[in-house]
Amino acid sequence: MSVNPAQPAGADGADKLKMPDDTATPGANDDSKSGSKGGSKSGSSLDTVLGRLVVEQGLATNDEVQKAIEQRRGLDDPKGKSLAQVLIESDYITERQLTRLKSQLEAERSGQQIPGYRVLGKLGAGAMATVFKAKQLSLDRLVAIKVLPRKFSQNAEFIARFYAEGRIAAQLNHPNIVQAYDVGQAGEFHYFVMEYVEGATVYDQIVRSKRFKESEAIDIIIQVAEALEHAHAKGLIHRDVKPKNIMMTPQGVAKLADMGLARAVSDKEAAESEAGKAYGTPYYISPEQIRGEKNIGPSADIYSLGATLYHMVTGSVPFDGKSPSAVMHKHLKADLVPADHVNPKLSAGVGQVIDLMMSKSPQGRYQNCTDLLTDLRNIRRGEQPVIARPTVEVQDLTQLAQAEASAQGEIPEDKTRQPSVFGHPLVQGLIVLVILSIVLNVIQVLWLG
Repeated sequence: MSVNPAQPAGADGADKLKMPDDTATPGANDDSKSGSKGGSKSGSSLDTVLGRLVVEQGLATNDEVQKAIEQRRGLDDPKGKSLAQVLIESDYITERQLTRLKSQLEAERSGQQIPGYRVLGKLGAGAMATVFKAKQLSLDRLVAIKVLPRKFSQNAEFIARFYAEGRIAAQLNHPNIVQAYDVGQAGEFHYFVMEYVEGATVYDQIVRSKRFKESEAIDIIIQVAEALEHAHAKGLIHRDVKPKNIMMTPQGVAKLADMGLARAVSDKEAAESEAGKAYGTPYYISPEQIRGEKNIGPSADIYSLGATLYHMVTGSVPFDGKSPSAVMHKHLKADLVPADHVNPKLSAGVGQVIDLMMSKSPQGRYQNCTDLLTDLRNIRRGEQPVIARPTVEVQDLTQLAQAEASAQGEIPEDKTRQPSVFGHPLVQGLIVLVILSIVLNVIQVLWLG
């Protein structure tokens, strides 16, 4: 078994963004100077791009930028300072403003320009791709562009997987799924254009607020369950549902993102090639994905969504450990601490739903998102779930029935008062004798008289 190298080992570990190999940021060590003898062409180009960005964003005037360039040329050692440093030292821009410029500068410096789009900055980067914010010029709208790094541009397997993600995403059209717009190649770069979502991820909100209120969490999970219901109806499974892949708009709309691990349930060839490998994120991965089973179905997404809901309402992942393998072992073997035990403020219904979603066995879970949505909507209305119910052993039910049957017809004895002496058998016998004696005496008197 092996963990997919394209995926993080955990929600808080290797899942963090990394700078791409083929980009750099301006700084004191940049060999960038403009117009000086021996200045490099790349350095001059970098200064040109930085100067243009500073002017375009209104951080400094064109005259101020030119003055900074001339000031840098006049230094005894122009190589010792970058244009960025001169602009800061001259109080034309601030360190914080330069930081905001870096991502866009990196994008333009690395040549990641897609025809018809203008790159505005970098949104993030992972092991498999870098994502940029851009403007689609023809429609004047913001988009996100995922670009395959140069180091993978000659790898047929990675390229095929990259385009497969685009094709799968293009099959889905749902308000709670990040929409795909285009996929293609520009020079040596392979790119995937998608809907740009303004906002933070659910994971960001967990970090900021520790955990969600029950009602807020249920609202979000209902939206994601509806997105998965749509994908499953198309025969597709996501396989990487987690808080970091759920975007939240300022209007409270949840958007399921990143179809990088998604595949068709019917894709037997992919199932065969991936057999024995664990594809997913350890904190949220289903047991059958860990085992690398071939027949992975919609219930795997339901398990991961349950783990996500658990994290949202408790502030803790369902299972934790010192390593990805330790976490995954707990998914396979360890008992889940009920969510309402971790957070006593939760309703019992939420705990029951999570328990059913995270059953170790796929057959023990909700079999589809339609059933799951029935229970989630009931909870949202303040009602009890109708599918997720507390389980009672048959033996317990039998014992309860027998106890109830044995108690039927019995009149409880009142033991609150002290017993009467007239209830004693000896006293009762004496009373009978006295009565009989009186009766006999009366008869004798009557007979003799």
